[in-house]
Amino acid sequence: MTSAHNIDVVVVGEILIELSSTEPFTGGSSVTLGFSGDAMNAAAAAAAAGARTAVLTRIADDALGQAILGRLTELGVDTSLVRLVPGQHGTYFVHSDPAGDREFVYARRGSAASQLAPQDIADARVEDAQVVLSSGVTGAISATADAAVQEAARRARMFVYDPNFRPGLVSAAAAARSLRRLAPYAALVTPAAPSETRALLGCDDPVVAARTARGLGAKAVAVTRGAEGVFLDDGTATFDVPGVPAPTLVDQTGAGDSVVGTVVGRLAVGDSLLDAIRLGSAAASLSMQGQGGTGFVATLAQTRDHLESHGSGARQRT
Repeated sequence: MTSAHNIDVVVVGEILIELSSTEPFTGGSSVTLGFSGDAMNAAAAAAAAGARTAVLTRIADDALGQAILGRLTELGVDTSLVRLVPGQHGTYFVHSDPAGDREFVYARRGSAASQLAPQDIADARVEDAQVVLSSGVTGAISATADAAVQEAARRARMFVYDPNFRPGLVSAAAAARSLRRLAPYAALVTPAAPSETRALLGCDDPVVAARTARGLGAKAVAVTRGAEGVFLDDGTATFDVPGVPAPTLVDQTGAGDSVVGTVVGRLAVGDSLLDAIRLGSAAASLSMQGQGGTGFVATLAQTRDHLESHGSGARQRT
């Protein structure tokens, strides 16, 4: 593993083998092999947004591991912070339909990425990057991975935290504790309403949720609301950022990761937070035309054109 020197964005997390289908789970169902997980989806979006992006993770040293490295390279993501180790890959099966209904089955206990540890963060010198992104999923896969996320938060010059609450992986109480612990280090946290805000912050209202998260110490909060867009509290003002309509709706997997990845990518290259959020919303809507987490990753030019053609301006509340 090398260091994050000359890297704009470091995404700390787990890459998963993705087996996706548009059919219900039954014997003989056809599946598509892909590679996903919130870290990979967000890293792909950040790279597409124009930031030099690396994913910091551990993956199993086998043929599938080499395929993951190849896919990351195709997506423009730097692989120098990936450590190949003995072990197994985390895997998930997903059945989805265009309406957004999804069914997930995970097999990830003891995955290579669950071996992530604070020393990985120190060795990578993540403080050299402009932005470090991690999520509640990463912290939930093991105690050492949780400690790695905390180390990344402490070292980062700009830390962004996506709670990405998964009830099948971690309890709401534990996820809320992680948010409280990491918020004071965060330049931005990105909870989703109403599911995450209700479970972790005790409210459905995005305005109240953002105020509560800022009260925990986060400098800014972007509450994602699906098709309704994003509510942003940047610490000085609040904004309603409307959603951008999806041109084609195939699969919503990874759309939230596209928002966050695009935002950190644009922050790293100097955009304002509000402009980054607007682009993130447009990138997410474009991502839904692909199957799987990285089935379609829009270029920056495509995202800008889509926002200009279909997006509307943010409305400042205060």
